[in-house]
Amino acid sequence: MLPVSVPLPASNAAAPAPDTYRHRGQRRALVAALRARGIRDERVLAALAAVPRHQFFAPAFEAHAYHDKAFPIGEGQTISQPYTVAYQTALLAPAPHHRVLEVGTGSGYQCAVLLRLTPHVHSIELNATLFAATQRRLAALLPPDGPAPRLRCGDGSLGWPEAAPFDRILVTAGAPGLPPALLRQLAVGGQLVIPVGPAHAQRMVRVVREGPDAFAREEFEPFRFVPLLGAGGWQG
Repeated sequence: MLPVSVPLPASNAAAPAPDTYRHRGQRRALVAALRARGIRDERVLAALAAVPRHQFFAPAFEAHAYHDKAFPIGEGQTISQPYTVAYQTALLAPAPHHRVLEVGTGSGYQCAVLLRLTPHVHSIELNATLFAATQRRLAALLPPDGPAPRLRCGDGSLGWPEAAPFDRILVTAGAPGLPPALLRQLAVGGQLVIPVGPAHAQRMVRVVREGPDAFAREEFEPFRFVPLLGAGGWQG
């Protein structure tokens, strides 16, 4: 596992693309579409309205940023569809005091959305190439006087034991089952949101830790994610 980066390093990345009136209008339209699809958590919708999704795209692909679809980001990974980000985040229901672990930093977009809801965000990315690029991107995008995530490159299916327990854990890749390490790292009363199922399709699952050895599980809509790789996921 590579060293933890706390805080974000000074950025040597190019300045982010400007957030124009047109971009803000596109986000308002996107949020209206998400609300029409059933997303009702206004804090979550406000977070998506505030995060400039186009800044997580290469300039050549910026035109795709406000379509409600996933998009490749390299290394076999994608930036999640905005509906998926909104759906997972609403199920997670992070409050400002919650300590959150995100498994699968990817482009950093979901991480930036979470930071709008709580300043206490930890995020792990397995792929070293994506991790390095996203470190630089978040350092360039996040305000220097605002909250910053704690980032780690490593096997997210094993969680972040020395930072546990977490009030909320969000997994942004499909798992064959519930990773035992993540269950252990949930605080009592905490919630894990994770897509679970075979590689071609998963169900969104929310697990609430009701006691030291008691967990309640709920299943929700079907989704399709890239696989969660690692010791607690699909070996790869």
